[in-house]
Amino acid sequence: MILHVDMDAFFASVEQRDNPELLGKPVIVAGHSNRSVVSAASYEARKFGIHSAMPVFQARQRCPHLIIQPGSREKYARDSRKIMAILRQFSPLVESVSIDEAFLDITGCEKLIGTPEQAAKKIKFEIFNQLALTCSVGAAPVRFLAKIASDMDKPDGLTIISGKEMAQVIATLPISKVPGVGAKAMAQMQGLQIETLGDVKRFDLNLLTNKFGSFGQRLFQLARGIDATPIEPERPRKSISAEVTLSSDISDPRDVQSVLLAQAHKVGNELRAGNQRCRKVGIKLKFSDFSQITRSRTLETWISSSNTIFDQALFLYYNLNITKKIRLVGVGVSEFQETEKPIQRSLFSDQNQEDQRQWEAVDRAMDSVLAKFGPDALKKANLKNHKVSHNYIGDQKVNPLCAVQVTITGRVQGVCFRHETQLAAQERGLSGHVRNMPDRSVQALFQGKPEDIQDMLAWCRKGSTFSEVKDVNTRTVSVDPELTHFEIRY
Repeated sequence: MILHVDMDAFFASVEQRDNPELLGKPVIVAGHSNRSVVSAASYEARKFGIHSAMPVFQARQRCPHLIIQPGSREKYARDSRKIMAILRQFSPLVESVSIDEAFLDITGCEKLIGTPEQAAKKIKFEIFNQLALTCSVGAAPVRFLAKIASDMDKPDGLTIISGKEMAQVIATLPISKVPGVGAKAMAQMQGLQIETLGDVKRFDLNLLTNKFGSFGQRLFQLARGIDATPIEPERPRKSISAEVTLSSDISDPRDVQSVLLAQAHKVGNELRAGNQRCRKVGIKLKFSDFSQITRSRTLETWISSSNTIFDQALFLYYNLNITKKIRLVGVGVSEFQETEKPIQRSLFSDQNQEDQRQWEAVDRAMDSVLAKFGPDALKKANLKNHKVSHNYIGDQKVNPLCAVQVTITGRVQGVCFRHETQLAAQERGLSGHVRNMPDRSVQALFQGKPEDIQDMLAWCRKGSTFSEVKDVNTRTVSVDPELTHFEIRY
């Protein structure tokens, strides 16, 4: 049997867990700009028709009292790793398909974990017990039906499709629920009067492949309950990308160049962190009318230098004839090779290859400095000085803030103290986090204006309700530009 575990409104649920005042309220995770889009919506927000990828201004129109949380990718990734660790306790075959969902093959594990229903209930219990989050689980003999089953009873659902029930489920399953059937395929389905997956069985393989290409063969198999897609633990990443939605549209090539440089730097840093090189570079541009284009090129050599990635992205951009203003810029790389694998070099002197090796050495030195001293320690000179640096969301701006790490001792551990600390920090406009430590102390990070931090430290020394503060020790640390709100950590 295959299990599909899908977290319920993951990002929004994490925000509601960490801030109990958000429970039962319509919450979305997104930027506050009207140009932002919804990353996740709580089930309370979904009642208003709000969903992922919806522009924030539309979400506000549908729900004027909507609560917008900026979110923290780092926090969600940390919880995701804990969830995947829980799943690996039930089967060695766990495939994480996104930050909030995974497949498990539990075939042969019945003696250890029980029936599929018992295993699913144990998984749900462990996730809720350790992270205070709910998930929905689907189980079926084949992968695609397990995914469909997990969506049948959300949130906090559990649906089992047995081998005996497969034929009936397939016969009545709306074709729109089948993974891979989008708007274009639905138009063709309507022309063939296909309403359910079972209706596909009326057509032979040749007709389906003529109509739907390679997907027609998959439809032919799914309609007969065949899905040989294996569960692949730790599937290697096929691409790395970074993109940014601009706070205002741009058209000046110098502005685009600066944004491309920033994104190439992010991609290159992540590429090298994974000890990989690439040989395919691409760009993505979305315009003011929401149309978009992508362009890519495959290189003859393997690269990992941010500078070389930027050069290739710039080459692709300058070979476009663009007449519209740009609202989003992205850079991506693919076709990877491990750094340790030797590269076939030219027998003759190649200045380009030598330049690439030198830039890679420079970038790796920069990576080491940034890892030790923080993301603001170094910047590309032309990124730092260019006027576009204040024109888009996510850029590293000149930061007047400071950050202080605080250790609080005494009778301070408990939900009440952490929650009141979070509220006090939010009232003062501070970002950061608070958490219990194994030695019974509480550690916090406060980031914001110096006068607000001093006020917060005075609050810490006084203590919250039901607490007794013995000592407050502080030390200045580097500002983290990725830390945009105050959270409770576990």
